[in-house]
Amino acid sequence: MDINKTLAKEFGLRQEQVDNTVELIDDDKTIPFIARYRKELTGSLDDQILRELYDRLMYLRNLEKRKEEVTNAITEQEKMTPEIEAAISAASTLVEVEDIYRPFKPKRRTRAGIARENGLEPLAELLMAQENSTAPEKAAEDYINEEKKIPDVQTALQGAMDIIAEDISDDADIRKKLRSLAGEKGELVSKAADPEAESVYMNYYEYSEPVPKVANHRVLALDRGEKEGFLKVSLTLDETLATDIIFGKYIKANNACGELVRAAAADGYKRLIFPSIEREIRSEMSAKAAEDSIKVFAANLRQMLLQPPLKNSVILGLDPGYAHGCKTAVIDGTGKVLDTAIIYPTGSAGAVEAAKKKVKQFIEKYGVTAISIGNGTASRETETFTADIIKEMSGNVSYMIVNEAGASVYSASKLAAEEFPEYDVSIRGAISIARRLQDPLAELVKIEPKAIGVGQYQHDMPQARMSEALGGVVEDCVNSVGVDLNTASYSLLSYISGINSAVAKNIVAYREENGKFTDRKELLKVPKLGKKAFEQCAGFLRVRDGKNPLDNTAVHPESYAAATSLLSECGFTLADISQGGAEGISDKADSLGLEKISSSLGIGVPTLTDIIGELRKPGRDLRDELPPPLMRSGDVMEIKDLKPGMELVGTVRNIIDFGVFVDIGVHEDGLVHISQICSKFIKHPLEAVKVGQVVKVRVLDVDVKRSRISLTMRLNDEEEKKAQQERRPKKKREDRRPKGFDASQLRNSSFRIKQK
Repeated sequence: MDINKTLAKEFGLRQEQVDNTVELIDDDKTIPFIARYRKELTGSLDDQILRELYDRLMYLRNLEKRKEEVTNAITEQEKMTPEIEAAISAASTLVEVEDIYRPFKPKRRTRAGIARENGLEPLAELLMAQENSTAPEKAAEDYINEEKKIPDVQTALQGAMDIIAEDISDDADIRKKLRSLAGEKGELVSKAADPEAESVYMNYYEYSEPVPKVANHRVLALDRGEKEGFLKVSLTLDETLATDIIFGKYIKANNACGELVRAAAADGYKRLIFPSIEREIRSEMSAKAAEDSIKVFAANLRQMLLQPPLKNSVILGLDPGYAHGCKTAVIDGTGKVLDTAIIYPTGSAGAVEAAKKKVKQFIEKYGVTAISIGNGTASRETETFTADIIKEMSGNVSYMIVNEAGASVYSASKLAAEEFPEYDVSIRGAISIARRLQDPLAELVKIEPKAIGVGQYQHDMPQARMSEALGGVVEDCVNSVGVDLNTASYSLLSYISGINSAVAKNIVAYREENGKFTDRKELLKVPKLGKKAFEQCAGFLRVRDGKNPLDNTAVHPESYAAATSLLSECGFTLADISQGGAEGISDKADSLGLEKISSSLGIGVPTLTDIIGELRKPGRDLRDELPPPLMRSGDVMEIKDLKPGMELVGTVRNIIDFGVFVDIGVHEDGLVHISQICSKFIKHPLEAVKVGQVVKVRVLDVDVKRSRISLTMRLNDEEEKKAQQERRPKKKREDRRPKGFDASQLRNSSFRIKQK
């Protein structure tokens, strides 16, 4: 297999794009570096496509390696044939390769293996020939042997049939056809392990659905229900359809031998083939569901990490609680802790008043403009408490409920202890909650991605694969935003292209010992950060107010000469970059011609375009272009206040296969089913919404007892009709009727309209 050609075909890319990308990967270039600084070579492939291509490249390489191992194993047994060699070469999946290898794979002691040891293989071959002249019982008499525990004809025939059953089971072609049949015609069936037991899986106590139609989230729910002992799940397949495929290949005659082969084939299907295929199909379904769930988790995580930061704001973080109080922490615009306290907003009247007094002091003393409230235990009461304070102060303060998933994990971590050795574990949680509002990306990278909780069934996923996928998302987000070299924590720096945890710690240590970095080149003085690592990381690290204004941009040092020449050619200087950017450079470059400039500078047009964008807005943060987070300051509602028909504004908190959860300010998130997200058909909610997006919703139904809220994002009927009319093309419809067409001809039996 030519892997690069296969990749080009599968991804619909030019061959040179794939060849160049694979070469860069093999040269240990990271995905963020390739995506940003090698666009000419890859044809401007983005990081997500590059990661998909990388994953497929690794799969195909593993496939080729396994083919080689299987080929060598069969050859060593001196059983290789041109047909087997061709089948291995043509195999496109690891499953196909294993099917081919199955007959040659060392087996545990089976019934067929014992029969072979007892010399019954010739009898099996005689039965398989299905000659009319063969009398099975008569032929079996020659194999009776007391020493080998073959006391009679029936035992001999059964042993021969066991061999036939196993041989049919090892037929790669039969397995492939039956696996395909099970995938198309099989049904997934679920029953209650205990029909009287109440559980969240009651919808699956009597359930069946064709395999191709089972949604991924249902597969995951069934797997979990089975694992927890509430469900018994199985795969069913019409036995007649399955055995007909086997009989069609192996039954050659309608005689006594043919009947024994038929019985052996049926036994092989029930005992050996179907249980194996059932495991494979279910495993395949679970793997696909898990992979899709990981993709949804990754997409949600990407959107959550890239939520707009609340920059230059003094923020009060509240980590709610009952018995142990509400932990509070005030941070300044850079994330530095200014003050901390523990208050009791859910205690006695006196405790509540004391809590209010303390919060008001914080707001007045430090100029707090935003309050970040964790969404855990006592969040509801803390929100009401905060809203009351805002009303009483009539100040310019607002609040937001933030997802505190993983905050407790971080608070007790070694990283938190290193970062805040002077603070108690509980106070560290409040600091983290405040920083999550101030800069979600910088704070959330300190937490294991799967603990952030923006997916479904994340604890059931293959952990290694999920960690790999989510780690890639964090890496892409951190590098796409860029990092301030003089303020970033080592946990944030460790996600930068080319920098591992050890080097990140060395950067921080160097910074603490020598003071702020004044230019990017100074990185080469950091222990264990060599030229190769510098090439990978330099463009993603920012040095603000340094010696070279270009160090505060995403322009890579390798392109500094080109950037300086571009500025000169367009009538600007480096000083313009220091003073806010070369505004107008884009128009000037367009007038001179991008192709002409790129040729004279010796760089590609994609790189030139990126450089122009950076020179226009040096130090820009792509998150600043996104809508700001939804802050609240008004009355706090409860679920009992909601009525069908109410229109509200909320924030998308989580996206799953069948809908989205929206925070509408009542503590319990409401569910917008996928059918209620928009008027057009969508396969997945991610096509229409993002985590962190502010959306308008209307209440459909409220179940106070079960704390469930049903919402819709769709317009009402009149608005929808108006929207459809606006979307409809205005141009006059073309008359495609034949010249001289007369509608009366439709009533004439001699006139026909052909339908394609």
